[in-house]
Amino acid sequence: MNKEILAVVEAVSNEKALPREKIFEALESALATATKKKYEQEIDVRVEIDRKSGDFDTFRRWLIVEEVTMPTKEITLEAARFEDESLNVGDYVEDQIESVTFDRITTQTAKQVIVQKVREAERAMVVDQFRDQEGEIVTGVGKKVTRDYISLEIKSEGMAGNAEAVILREDMLPRENFRPGDRIRGVLYAAGSYTHLTLPTLADGEL
Repeated sequence: MNKEILAVVEAVSNEKALPREKIFEALESALATATKKKYEQEIDVRVEIDRKSGDFDTFRRWLIVEEVTMPTKEITLEAARFEDESLNVGDYVEDQIESVTFDRITTQTAKQVIVQKVREAERAMVVDQFRDQEGEIVTGVGKKVTRDYISLEIKSEGMAGNAEAVILREDMLPRENFRPGDRIRGVLYAAGSYTHLTLPTLADGEL
């Protein structure tokens, strides 16, 4: 049993209020990254962690394609079917390889990937929370005022942090003027992503 991996998953999950599965996926990605660094060639690696024991296996894999352009990561359908006739283009051929040790260096790599994956998961959660509020009135605090838009911070009930939103100038009344720090109410028009960051859009802003 790999108690260290289980401890990391539990600690980060509790700290960030994220599902344990998201942390396991981040660790698998981190271990795959650490494994790739052992090879001079560019290869594709998949790591699978046992959710109960924390033990993990590592696999080098090749994508089955019609025409190979990257021999270290791809294989033809004809060659793949020598091993398994049920395989098709788009599937993978895998060979189990030696796993890296979950040591200090691997842990550092894991932490970097976890931070990235946690941010992505948190942003996805923000999108989901605000998507449920589309068409409803929300309140935010003005941060920046420009000729074209106003940016503000808004918070969804039960959400730990704030999200950034914008009101386009064209969605405001002609004589409406706002300053940073003003509390602004508006209808949540749409929740989407912008460079992986949720920017719910407010329409019809008013003090």
